[in-house]
Amino acid sequence: MLINLSNHPYKNWSNSQKEAASVYGKCVDLPFPRVKATDDDVSVKLLGECYFNKIRALSVDGEEITVHLMGEMTFTCYLVSLLHSKGINSVASTSERIVHEVAPGKKEVKFCFSRFRRYIQ
Repeated sequence: MLINLSNHPYKNWSNSQKEAASVYGKCVDLPFPRVKATDDDVSVKLLGECYFNKIRALSVDGEEITVHLMGEMTFTCYLVSLLHSKGINSVASTSERIVHEVAPGKKEVKFCFSRFRRYIQ
């Protein structure tokens, strides 16, 4: 199973991203939490532990899970570390960033999915 912990629901993914995700099995969305700029380290750690428990609750005994994790960096870094310490794989989505200047000072940005990449332990 792939748990999609991001601000981008599976239903909105491109066909190429869905196809790449299919190697992990079914995909379940878990919306990324709001991490406030004013949150301290302890708050981020508690939030990470809460989401770790949510991830564990979504998994079925014996089923291999991978977590697609994209979002606020301190939360992501802590949760990746926690997941890896428990033997749970995590991946990031990579994309090509295409930028067009549509007017002076205004840009249009398009992200084109490329692949999933494992977080390195």
